[in-house]
Amino acid sequence: MSEPAPMTDSNPMTDNDHYEQACNQAIAMCDGNLRSTIKALIMANEYLEAELEQLQIAISDSRARGKASKAKGEAA
Repeated sequence: MSEPAPMTDSNPMTDNDHYEQACNQAIAMCDGNLRSTIKALIMANEYLEAELEQLQIAISDSRARGKASKAKGEAA
């Protein structure tokens, strides 16, 4: 699938056209089977949610290490 277009308020019809095209493309990729399309989209969403969770954990860990390093530097 392609990257989503940026959301703009300038022309909502353009946004709608983009979603219609993306929807048609997803359905075509699943040979017109709507159930398979929905299943694929749910799976993709779950994958992205898991990726987001991992990134949030990595950022949190990185911040915690940064604070610990800063605290060690101030104590010395």
